[in-house]
Amino acid sequence: MFDTSFSFGDLLFMLHGAWLTVQLTVVAVAVGTVLGTLFGLARATLPVWLNIPIGAVLDVLRSVPLLIQLVLVNSGKSMLGFQWSPFVVGSVVLGLYTAAYCTEIVRGGILAVPTTTRRAARSLGMSAWQDLRWIVFPIALRVGLPGWIGLTLGVMKDSALVLWIGIAELLRSSQIIITRIQEPLLVLTIAGLIYFALSFPISRLGARLERSWRDADKAEP
Repeated sequence: MFDTSFSFGDLLFMLHGAWLTVQLTVVAVAVGTVLGTLFGLARATLPVWLNIPIGAVLDVLRSVPLLIQLVLVNSGKSMLGFQWSPFVVGSVVLGLYTAAYCTEIVRGGILAVPTTTRRAARSLGMSAWQDLRWIVFPIALRVGLPGWIGLTLGVMKDSALVLWIGIAELLRSSQIIITRIQEPLLVLTIAGLIYFALSFPISRLGARLERSWRDADKAEP
């Protein structure tokens, strides 16, 4: 007969950790999307000599492992005079990390718009802002959505690394319970199911949006 020391209180503890995971993901994706949109637009439109410093900073954020970034910022905050909580540190690092990848998604989406399409828009009397708003951004959104969905799901899983700076998110709470009851298979299975429950609606939402756009395109005369 199946016997376990896992209790309802343990499940609640894991769900609290999952809530912290959701909070970190939402903040990081929101910050990263806003910054990534601005940087992506800048990288796609500014001259090369202005792109170099932006690209260099983003390359560092993409190249240095996320765990190292978390540890360095968490250790260096006091030297810089910042009284940040671990949650703030995690949000800032994850937000910048997300922005570095979101920048390339936005940049790729903008550059995917054919030059002839933009020239046609300008020939119809559209201003630069109208061209971006009504022509470039809608096309770039469709091109970049799958990459953005994948990035969001990746950030949710990468947020587990904040356990190294003292945040008891889902994975850390699972480890605490495993240490106490010594049932890693059961606890990690439950943690995996919770991650799936958090991730599945996001992936389905992305697929639904893509399908609705395809249907709208087919319905156009």
